Amino acid sequence: MDKILIHGGRPLAGSIKVSGSKNSSLPILAATLLTREPCVVHGVPDLSDTHYMLQILIHLGAQVERASGTVTVSADNIGSVAPYNVVRKMRASICVLGPLLGRCKEATVSLPGGCVIGDRPIDLHLKGFEALGAAVRVEGGNVKVFAPKLTGAIINLRGKFGPTVLGTDNVMMAAVLADGVTVIEGAAQEPEVVDLANFLNKMGARIEGAGTRRIIIEGVSALHGTEHDVIPDRIEAGTFLVAGAICGKGITVKRVEPEHVRSTTNALASCGFPISIADHAISISPNGEAKALELTTEPYPGFPSDMQAQMCALLSTTDGISVVTENIFPQRYMHVAELKRMGAEMQLEGATAVIQGVDRLFGAPVMASDLRASAALVLAGLKADGITEVSRVYHIDRGYERLDEKLSELGAHIERVKET
Repeated sequence: MDKILIHGGRPLAGSIKVSGSKNSSLPILAATLLTREPCVVHGVPDLSDTHYMLQILIHLGAQVERASGTVTVSADNIGSVAPYNVVRKMRASICVLGPLLGRCKEATVSLPGGCVIGDRPIDLHLKGFEALGAAVRVEGGNVKVFAPKLTGAIINLRGKFGPTVLGTDNVMMAAVLADGVTVIEGAAQEPEVVDLANFLNKMGARIEGAGTRRIIIEGVSALHGTEHDVIPDRIEAGTFLVAGAICGKGITVKRVEPEHVRSTTNALASCGFPISIADHAISISPNGEAKALELTTEPYPGFPSDMQAQMCALLSTTDGISVVTENIFPQRYMHVAELKRMGAEMQLEGATAVIQGVDRLFGAPVMASDLRASAALVLAGLKADGITEVSRVYHIDRGYERLDEKLSELGAHIERVKET
């Protein structure tokens, strides 16, 4: 098992290119199951999560080829059962349920289990399938769905903590082959949902309204193969922008969609960091007197929960008292205890973190607990005095393509070593 060592205090400078979006790639790869014809997807990041998804597709009977970020999937003959041993490593594997139901009219997919950032149930996914006419059973740790015919319906997918992204994806993928018109109310507006809808439309689907709270899907009889470029990863882009704020002399993040990271750049600008935005590049410059911030996570286009931990790392050394409230996953604060080991002063009050900025952080052995918490610890290590040792970095490899190498290109002293 690997760990990452960060020798803090090195200023970052230069430019870096953002990889393709993990959260777009996973449902798009699942959507290739909707057609017998080959689909070619460009810009798929080299991550453990995308590897797991390809393993699931292969298990289901698809033929998969991968080379230099391009994945070709041919799903001519597929099965409809994805057991626990192939889905257990990744919660997003549940997004094969929708395309299997849409194409095969039945599916059995094992529940992938819980998550360290809190319970993320799939009840809204199943509610959507039932509205389309499917019978749903959950037994023995498996979800079984069956429908001799899917029929369009009006479905509201807004949950307790806002719209469900994977639920919107799953229901949309099932509905594209249903009879009639499906209307998803309370749909997730994330750019990744729009990317999936664009991919499906290229396959011959008829989807309108993606990116709004109301998506209209006119069912078609069949889909065909297509070719598609995945959008840039907005969370990776945001993470590098925060790295530039923490210890940058001036860095530029390239291959980014500025509108997708607007809430992050707005937050950084509110802290006092100069931001310069071009067509597909964003630059951030240092500020010796950064300001504290009040921040609340919200569904897109609000500030993303996936950037909350990284901002906590930044605010830990920002003068004054910052207040961060987590409205999407209230339990998503596993990074707080680890940042406190490095000298951060943070207190949790329910779903709110109160952060008193300190002058210095100190390198320490810390443990990654989830994907974004891992990134926060690496960012803090860039700022800290001494050496920060981050273990369990397989969490990082789930969602960041070559994070340590890219930071090294910007001037960080960071290395990956084997744990003894």
